Amino acid sequence: MNATRSSVSKTSLDVTERLAQLLERLEHSPVPVGADQYRSVVVHLVNEFGDVAPGDALGRLLDSYPAAAQVYENLQYAHAGLCRSGLDAAMAAELRAKEAIARAMAGPAPRTPDAADVQA
Repeated sequence: MNATRSSVSKTSLDVTERLAQLLERLEHSPVPVGADQYRSVVVHLVNEFGDVAPGDALGRLLDSYPAAAQVYENLQYAHAGLCRSGLDAAMAAELRAKEAIARAMAGPAPRTPDAADVQA
């Protein structure tokens, strides 16, 4: 028997929210979490994201659960890039990266003599 996915989007986010809560708890767990358990939650969440309708309710859910928002953003990356990351933060990160690369390419900073060098 082949299971087929419904082409109708869900409007209820109950299951999606429960999975997002669980993922958030796993992310912040003070004890180590097994990779299989983590992967299972993420796979179920990915499947739910495939079925839910985009909109304000989904946006609020993603605002409340950063780990789930990151999964969602990764799923949408091919179509929308970093669709949930703030433009200011992305631009600031890019500028810092360019500055770090420029410093690395320039080589080490010139050494200034210290008191021991002056007396020698």
